[in-house]
Amino acid sequence: MKSDPPNRPATPDGRYFVVRGRLWRKSNPSLPAQQREALVRELMEARRLLRGKRSHDERAAARLRVDRAKTALGERGPVWWADGAPDYNRRLVKNTPYADWFEGLGE
Repeated sequence: MKSDPPNRPATPDGRYFVVRGRLWRKSNPSLPAQQREALVRELMEARRLLRGKRSHDERAAARLRVDRAKTALGERGPVWWADGAPDYNRRLVKNTPYADWFEGLGE
C-alpha cells in the first residue's frame, strides 16, 4: 500500500487522513487489491462525469455512482472497523480524540 503524503497524515490507527484540519475516512484496508482497484476506477469515472456540462439527471446519476463507490470502499456508510469505536469522518481533528496526536505533529 502507498505511504501517506506528508501533507495528509494518517491517524495512528489508520482509519483517517487529515486535510486542512479535518478527518477523512480512509478506504477499508482489508479490501482485496483487485476489488479496490475496480472501485477506484469506478469512482474516478463517476467523478469525471460530474465535470463539464451535464443535465440535472446525468449529474444526479454520477453523484449516486460516486456515493456507491465511496461506500463500497468503506469511505462512507458503515465503518469498516469492528471494535465499536465511533466514526469521526469529516470532523475537525481538534474536536476529536485525535486532537493531541495531531497537535503533536507540528512539533
